[in-house]
Amino acid sequence: MGQKELRVFAFRGWEVDLARRELRSLGSVVPIGSRAFEIIETLLASAGELVTKDDLMKRVWPGLVVEDNTIQVHISAIRKVLADDRDILKTTAGRGYRLLGDWTARQENSTTQHHLHERAQSPAVPFTINIPMATSPLVGRETAVKHLTVLVSAHRVVTLTGPGGIGKTVLASEVGRRLFPTFQGDVLFIELVSLSEPDRVSSTVAHVLNLQIHGEKLSPELVARAIGGSRALLILDNCEHVIEAAAALTENVLRVCPEVNVLATSRELLRIDGECAYPVPALEVPSEDLEGSQDALEHSAVQLFVARTRSLRADFEPQGDKLPAIASICRQLDGIPLAIEFAAARAATLGIQQVAGRLDDRFALLTGGRRTALPRHQTLRATLDWSYDLLPEAERRLLRHLGIFPAGFTIEAATAVVAGIESSVALGISSMVSKSLVVLEGSETARRWRLLESVRVYSIAKLAEADEYGEAMRRLAEFCLILFSPLALENEFDATFDELEDFRLETGNLRGALKWALSSGGDATLGVALAAAASDFWVAVSLVAEAGEWAGKALGQLGDATGTRTEMVLRCSLGYALIYTQGMSPRARDMLTGGLALAHAFQDFDYQQRATCGLWLFSARSMALKDALAFAREYEVVASGRDLQSQATAAWLVGIPQTYMASHAEASERLQWVIDQYPSARRRRDMMRLGADVRTSAMAHNTVNLLSQGFLDAASRTASQAIEEARETNQPFVLCVTLAWTAGFVALSLGEFDKASALGEELVHIAYKHGLRPFHAVGLCIRGSLAARGDNPEAGIEPLRCGLAEMQQATYLLFYPFFLTELAAALGAIGRFDESLEEIGKALRFAVDTDYRWFVPEIHRVEAELLVLRGSQNPALIESSLRQSMGQASAQQAVYWELSAAISLAELLRRAHKHDEALAALAPVYGRLSEGFSAPRVKRAKALLDELA
Repeated sequence: MGQKELRVFAFRGWEVDLARRELRSLGSVVPIGSRAFEIIETLLASAGELVTKDDLMKRVWPGLVVEDNTIQVHISAIRKVLADDRDILKTTAGRGYRLLGDWTARQENSTTQHHLHERAQSPAVPFTINIPMATSPLVGRETAVKHLTVLVSAHRVVTLTGPGGIGKTVLASEVGRRLFPTFQGDVLFIELVSLSEPDRVSSTVAHVLNLQIHGEKLSPELVARAIGGSRALLILDNCEHVIEAAAALTENVLRVCPEVNVLATSRELLRIDGECAYPVPALEVPSEDLEGSQDALEHSAVQLFVARTRSLRADFEPQGDKLPAIASICRQLDGIPLAIEFAAARAATLGIQQVAGRLDDRFALLTGGRRTALPRHQTLRATLDWSYDLLPEAERRLLRHLGIFPAGFTIEAATAVVAGIESSVALGISSMVSKSLVVLEGSETARRWRLLESVRVYSIAKLAEADEYGEAMRRLAEFCLILFSPLALENEFDATFDELEDFRLETGNLRGALKWALSSGGDATLGVALAAAASDFWVAVSLVAEAGEWAGKALGQLGDATGTRTEMVLRCSLGYALIYTQGMSPRARDMLTGGLALAHAFQDFDYQQRATCGLWLFSARSMALKDALAFAREYEVVASGRDLQSQATAAWLVGIPQTYMASHAEASERLQWVIDQYPSARRRRDMMRLGADVRTSAMAHNTVNLLSQGFLDAASRTASQAIEEARETNQPFVLCVTLAWTAGFVALSLGEFDKASALGEELVHIAYKHGLRPFHAVGLCIRGSLAARGDNPEAGIEPLRCGLAEMQQATYLLFYPFFLTELAAALGAIGRFDESLEEIGKALRFAVDTDYRWFVPEIHRVEAELLVLRGSQNPALIESSLRQSMGQASAQQAVYWELSAAISLAELLRRAHKHDEALAALAPVYGRLSEGFSAPRVKRAKALLDELA
């Protein structure tokens, strides 16, 4: 070969060789894609001037339409290889790019090297591709395919990584097929999976490329020299078990063969210069809240399941209860395509529900891949066996132990469970992340890792096979005990509560530890201690029912902890949980009574407060108001002289029963003092200790006093403020209390029906979601009351009866007389007078027997109205009943209820043409109102007064 002049541009140690199409740094070739090189060449030709995006597209992609992000990918690739000199590639936002620097051009003589070995294929022979046609459409990967075609043109080597079954091979094959028509070179698929010896990588590549290399032992360098200047895209598939040999070959190809690109698939990176990593994502799975929605079909994992099932059963349709089950299957399989295909194959023969119900035994169930598939892709277990067998023993042991973390893990947690050295565990986790067995989650400041669910199930099975499961679970339980114990300590609670989100991430691990410890094969002593330590945590994360569940199980296995502080904690935890989830049951009272006795024995003021407040709450809600007041007074004595929080809590406890016993002025003064004085710093702690947010509870209950006394605007404002502050607590039971009073009492009583409807439905939803049965009953009654007050009173009767029955079952009776009166009014509105009078009589007897005095005037008024509706022949009796109502309300200083009765009495007297008496009954009461004149009932009074006048 003769001599030829070459032009080389140089700056800061960088060289751009236009003839060889090489970018060099200090003489060494830097791997870069052909398109990226053409961008550099174009920018060099502009001599530092701006090159617009349009000009770049015309030069680098002639005749093609490409998106802006395609250019950006290549610019990013160039900046990556420029490293510390990336500033010489300048972007002008919205316009284009320029290459800065004083680049010098020089003439060089270079002798073209003769290759010792040449390709057998002549350039005249058309380009070849050995990737077979796809047998089925590629579902859910269009975005990935487009992105990868850009990456392959921007980078010389791109490695697809991901766990077994994620679809690396299928994706790489599709990219090769898509690129071939415009690649202007061979596209060759080289399968490495069957190689048992790393030394055979070079010979396998040489065989597929038909390289004629004779008389020498094959090496990566010889293979690269034999490829020489040929243009090709090599797809190296399944590199993980021969990773070092595959990396060596690829590195030599990049150095020697400027026209060759490599697309590799592997469970870990090659880790060579110039490598671009592309972690293959799982298919999209629908979230739990979309399971029953048709929107689930928009997710690629569900689409793949449906497509594969239809290929085996042409009549398959994802309708009815099939779609939620399919969505659940795809989510449990983490969107891994191979596992989803296995599941679809089984669903075609066994049915969707059978597959969904048997995923716990997924390794027996998910078998039977395609006959033409690789052996390790014919069962889910075989796929994971392949990865597991490639690990060194230390990493196998680590992987087995990591399986016990259903909620992911930190380095500290993994170290505790493995009982290893933290640095070694961290290195092991890092290694398995690179091998696609462990997934990195969390932020830079709170790093966590997890196993895909199928890998986790596999790991647990391996842990059991190695007879290590019990010891690993014991260490997990011990770790959780140390982790959660500060939440149970009063002096450390505030500091740990600030990190509640970190604790929340461990919820699944805590469940797993408790389940094992309190099982027949676990450690009951450890489980009891852990249940007590975590009792406040469950309430803090709005899982009140779960607090009761674990406390109940632990109390059943107390053993040596009987009579200890641990029993005291568990009794209080279970007592509160039962009150909120099941109502005022005898078991709840027994738990709290026993807890209080132990608190007195240990002189533990914290738990004396908790148990006393629990028993007070039990008494108040079950309408034993005298008992509630007695507990409150007892607490008041204990709290006397203590801190402001204790005094405010005492005032709250006394003020609420006073409210229902109709001491409105005194009760309102007490509760307003609580609202003004309660220390905000104690609110979140006391929500856990006392089962209530004292401030918002005081607001919600004070609406009864305010409204009764005729301060209607103040009642409405206080109700809205209570709702707003309750939402800020993020505690469902706190919000339910305020919703119940705001929607169930204030909004209904003031005729604000739209507000009552919206808040009432929110109450039903939240109470149902969190298993707060008593509040669900209130929500049903609100729904019924609104229907009864509308155009179709009969529609309200069934939800009112259901809600009242649920209240009785839960012994949650604070609202019982109120909604019993609503039911009576609804029955009267449709002419069922006997039933209505029976229900109103029941409400009156109940209120009188329980000292629920505040609502007695209104019950009397409604009873009189029902008699009017029925057409009673004894108007004197009706008038007497209404005057009794007014008298009782006046004695209670309950102007609003007095006004309500006065309106009914005035209307009765007007119909009897006793206008002066009617005016005399209504006018003085109306005159005592100072606000609330826009309320429907007050406007009705004003209209009646105008008419009478």
